[in-house]
Amino acid sequence: MKKIEAIFKCEKLNDVKDALEVIGHIGMTVSEVQGRGVQRGIALKGRVGEYRVDFLPKMKLEMVIRDEDCDEAVDIICEAARNGGIGDGKIFISEVAEAVRIRTGEKGPDAL
Repeated sequence: MKKIEAIFKCEKLNDVKDALEVIGHIGMTVSEVQGRGVQRGIALKGRVGEYRVDFLPKMKLEMVIRDEDCDEAVDIICEAARNGGIGDGKIFISEVAEAVRIRTGEKGPDAL
């Protein structure tokens, strides 16, 4: 099993969610987060002059899926979250040793 953690722009959440649902991946956890990457935030101009916003609002989507579904899910997330500019986001993939469905006690991929 794999855990996918995708961080992307807030306005892309519905596009990503809908695209994953089309291919049958409906289980996910979503959090509002703040972060910064290579661009180190953005510079804004206001009445008091220019100031820097270091941490930008982002969405973090987490999902655990079967190994064989990982590449397709990552491709779908990339397509749905991409604007083509800096700050589109990142995806991190890690191994999951075990999953347990609390209600039934099922383990491994059957718990997904």
